[in-house]
Amino acid sequence: MSICKVLFLLFRGLFVSRSNLILENLALRQQLTVQQRTIKRPKLKSKDRIFWSWLSQIWPDWKSNLIIVKPETVIKWHRQGFKLYWRWKSRSKKVGRPKVKKEIRDLIRQMSQENSTWGSPRIQSELKLLGYEVAGSTVAKYMITQKKPPSQTWRAFLRNHVKQIAAIDFFTVPTVRFRILYCFIVLRHHRRRIVHFNITRHPTARWATQQIIEAFPYDTVPRYLIRDRDGIYGDFFQLRVKNMGIEEVRIAPKSPWQNPYCERVIGSIRRECLDHCIISSEDHLYRILKDYMDYYNNCRTHLSLKKNSPEPRDVQEPEKGKVVSIPKVGGLHHLYKRVA
Repeated sequence: MSICKVLFLLFRGLFVSRSNLILENLALRQQLTVQQRTIKRPKLKSKDRIFWSWLSQIWPDWKSNLIIVKPETVIKWHRQGFKLYWRWKSRSKKVGRPKVKKEIRDLIRQMSQENSTWGSPRIQSELKLLGYEVAGSTVAKYMITQKKPPSQTWRAFLRNHVKQIAAIDFFTVPTVRFRILYCFIVLRHHRRRIVHFNITRHPTARWATQQIIEAFPYDTVPRYLIRDRDGIYGDFFQLRVKNMGIEEVRIAPKSPWQNPYCERVIGSIRRECLDHCIISSEDHLYRILKDYMDYYNNCRTHLSLKKNSPEPRDVQEPEKGKVVSIPKVGGLHHLYKRVA
């Protein structure tokens, strides 16, 4: 029965005699009783519940005339309506950060999928260089997570005279035939730039000395050189370095953490490059490391460099064009640039 019809019958009752109303109610009740014997319980709609909730508030004797449901049901409807009303009344307005654009979300997913060794800070740095200011938590939220071992952290060490410090170290790489190749790297602490690297099967003091000479031509010689206590750095090496005007700083025995920047770079080379390759020969390793060193110095971002690379990259605003990805190190990493 519609609300309009109910209101019509209510209005009609104002002009009908009391005796007729009593008889009409009696007839309707008797027919309702008969109907209840033959049909299932009726399904009520929202407007029926609203009607009885309203009627219970204006008619004191509503319970004695209720048949289709129990009075407790109507009371429950009223309470539910009260809760819904105040839930609607107390609804919060839209607050918080603006939505992240689909273009940025897609870029985050693309970068995390194409560069399995990248974390949220690295991706955030790349986005910053592309002109997008995105929070680190937002980057982490939209990254495609991949199973990988946790990366090591930087150790704060030797911050004074950072522009005058270089560090050197060896690390080994096994070949497919289980032979050992020795890689030598030279790192400037300022800008974390790898200034030289080379590979040999048989490292000697003369060979290591020649690498220092090639790494620091003319007026690029650092004031301090950090190294470990490996026996390869013998008298010949020490004398040549001293004649170049470099003061050696030897770390304590079994304390690689005192040469943190070199250790970090070697760890990055392994995690981001060598762990994904099987080396066949010395030439093969040299080509791979040359590609990685170029990527490391010119493309790879660093937290300590304000999320830029050793060779600084300019921020490219969105107006400069769409974003394209350029594979680096055989596709292990990518450089993202804008092109018109």
